[in-house]
Amino acid sequence: VQLQASGGGLVQAGGSLRLSCAASGRTFSSYSMGWFRQAPGKEREFVAAINWRGDMTYYADSMKGRFTISTDYAKSTLYLQMNSLKPEDTAVYYCAGMSRYSSMSLQNADNYQYWGQGTLVTVSS
Repeated sequence: VQLQASGGGLVQAGGSLRLSCAASGRTFSSYSMGWFRQAPGKEREFVAAINWRGDMTYYADSMKGRFTISTDYAKSTLYLQMNSLKPEDTAVYYCAGMSRYSSMSLQNADNYQYWGQGTLVTVSS
């Protein structure tokens, strides 16, 4: 599967953005999907994930209540709605896919086989 992330940009603190990740290739529902981010000088960190059935979601503690992950299977697209953004949310955001047959943790970036190119989110104070 090929993944294309988009939707990043510059936003003021307290604002919102919605990231998209368009998938092409194999059937989108064959994959569990996740969002990760990497800030300058920091390691890549888990943001949110959704299982391949779309009935389980997972969030990093600092994103709970502010970010929402969702999928549109008809459009083969993954979304990340980000509200109440903070300057510390500034990072490059990556979408990733993991085979539905994997039983590995969705919160570990090393378990994902497919990655999008990343989209930059900048939150100004």
